[in-house]
Amino acid sequence: MAIEWKGVMPAVTTKFTDTDELDIPAFKTNIKVQLDAGVHGIVLGGTLGEASTLEDHEKRTLTKETVAYVDGKVPVMINIAEQSTKGAIAAAQKAEDDGASGLMMLPPMRYKAGDQEVIQYFSDVASSTKLPIMIYNNPVDYKIEVSLAMFEVLLKHDNIQAVKESTRDISNVTRIKINFGDRLKIMTGVDTLALESLLMGADGWVAGLVCAFPGETVAIYELQKAGKIQEALAIYRWFLPLLELDINPKLVQNIKLAEVHTGIGTENVRAPRLPLFGEEREHVLKIITEGIATRPTLPNYKNL
Repeated sequence: MAIEWKGVMPAVTTKFTDTDELDIPAFKTNIKVQLDAGVHGIVLGGTLGEASTLEDHEKRTLTKETVAYVDGKVPVMINIAEQSTKGAIAAAQKAEDDGASGLMMLPPMRYKAGDQEVIQYFSDVASSTKLPIMIYNNPVDYKIEVSLAMFEVLLKHDNIQAVKESTRDISNVTRIKINFGDRLKIMTGVDTLALESLLMGADGWVAGLVCAFPGETVAIYELQKAGKIQEALAIYRWFLPLLELDINPKLVQNIKLAEVHTGIGTENVRAPRLPLFGEEREHVLKIITEGIATRPTLPNYKNL
């Protein structure tokens, strides 16, 4: 399925049973609500999807189950976060075999590769697959930045098509547009900078709190796209305390707790993560419950 790099694409959480197996029924419950809200794609196995704890067979199961479940309604992408080029190429081939529409790719894990090594890594994977690739550029969390000069080289590969822009520098959206126009699509990847990035020209939003609040997230995107900025801003201002749960080391636990309270998820995480407890849990619960209590009435954003 071809990917249009636009709209809201949830970086979905991975659901686990009480015995630490994949919880496919709970996972599908959440995916259904995402589709009903009008999301434009699904991203599996990212940071929020607990990628570093997933076994290879679990990633493949998630991909196959999601592709079958969405049944062509939206594209399905799987994240690649590997330590070696060999491993990344193998992961890309498995994703292609399993029916994924595209890849989200982080730079090499653990080893802090130099610029040329990063370019070679992405280039080798791009040459090995027909799948379109979105490079996840998050130097804050992963300590490697893919610079404009590096993208200049990488864009020689036709299937490197988009960037998940998570540098936290809002002006980078403009820099990318100046240098590459529409050749490199921009999916903002920081929930607390989402509306700002969209207004500066980002094409879409790989979102986190969408996992618990899909309608509000898609409404913000559709409203700003339709030029209804004040309506989008009103929802975004309500949303911001919740969105801040995404820019936190315990974003997985935070967002899974929010999913529980909106009725579309479970709180199970995979060790070494633990569910929130004590004062930290109470603080996050307060934000979630206040958000739910003041949840805005959404306009008919699907028909703007």
